Amino acid sequence: MTRRAGNVGVGQYHRRVGDVFAELVGQDEPVEMLRRAAAAAARAIAGDPAGAGGMTHAWIFTGPPGSGRATAARVFAAALQCERDGVGCGECHGCHTTLGGTHADVRIVVSEGLSIAVRDMRALVMRAASSPSAGRWQVVIVEDADRLGERASNALLKAVEEPSPRTVFLLCTPSVHPDDISVTIRSRCRVVPLRQAPAAAVAEVLANRDGIDPERAAWAAAAAQGDVDRARQLATDEHARLRREEVLAVPRRLSSIGACFDLAQAMVNSARREAADAVAESDAAEKAALEQALGAGGTGRGATTAMRGSAGQIKELEKRQKSRSTRSQRDALDRSLKDLAGFYRDVLITGLRAPVAVVHADIEQVSAAAAERWSPESVLRRLEAVLACQDAIERNVKPDIALEAMMVTLWRG
Repeated sequence: MTRRAGNVGVGQYHRRVGDVFAELVGQDEPVEMLRRAAAAAARAIAGDPAGAGGMTHAWIFTGPPGSGRATAARVFAAALQCERDGVGCGECHGCHTTLGGTHADVRIVVSEGLSIAVRDMRALVMRAASSPSAGRWQVVIVEDADRLGERASNALLKAVEEPSPRTVFLLCTPSVHPDDISVTIRSRCRVVPLRQAPAAAVAEVLANRDGIDPERAAWAAAAAQGDVDRARQLATDEHARLRREEVLAVPRRLSSIGACFDLAQAMVNSARREAADAVAESDAAEKAALEQALGAGGTGRGATTAMRGSAGQIKELEKRQKSRSTRSQRDALDRSLKDLAGFYRDVLITGLRAPVAVVHADIEQVSAAAAERWSPESVLRRLEAVLACQDAIERNVKPDIALEAMMVTLWRG
């Protein structure tokens, strides 16, 4: 799906006025790199190409889930469009419209399904070839570049190889491994490596910017493992906390082979419900808008004929919505598996007496008891099973099968 600057409200970023980069928590070195590049870009716009050495036309933002890859791309886009010499002031028209989702020269490709469609990429590449209509740069953000298929990747490569003078590509991907991004595309981009934000920095953001109780903020930041959005959700959403508790109860409920299959199915069902709740409103709105555009509710022969010929468009919409629901379900499962991996990580470091903090401090007694019963080798096998399950689901293995295999390994150790 392609859209203008993400349709995201400025308030969603919870940023401090005066600095768009403030949203990048615990990323001091990447922020400094991007500040220099934005300043160099501003000098290039002012006609000083000799001072533009810190800027390039294509960037890749890498990092683990929750590190803020997409956020980094968006705030960098705002800094590039900033009308105050690229400082990313957060107050000028360029910054405001970029973060607010209304800038005419910022385009974003968002993977709502399992992959990015080649038609979306081709349309974006064609649009990116034009000169900026209102801003300083034509900016293209691909939020999930690791979900580019071969044809979509080839379409993007052509544009990255032969960019227009005022076009910038910002790609987001977990890593620069060939499984995540084409080696050829990687060779033409500057890499910005992001890291998992320290829990203390995340907690400070939740307490100071969101007004969350400091104690709850500290707990949520640790449980979210550096993911600011996930930490905010855990701190403010009771349903999210209940889902986490259900996942962390899994190791204690694995009592038999039958329990393995039951718990796998329960986790899948929970992810399906979460995904359905997440997309229900947008699905209904999209379908209603399409039906209205096609003349639903109209009278007369013309309206009837139009609706009769609209079946293909409605079917295409339903196909896209189904793909989005599947993606949402897999994202929900990934969050659950991340929580589960955190538990086995806690058990491992407790058993080895490693001098690091646990992730799930609220169930520290449970992980300590497990560390006394299980050998480090068996805990490591369990942790590897969770990580293997994450990888299998990402590679389109049916979630039911991947989870059942994982549960059996967790039970046997």
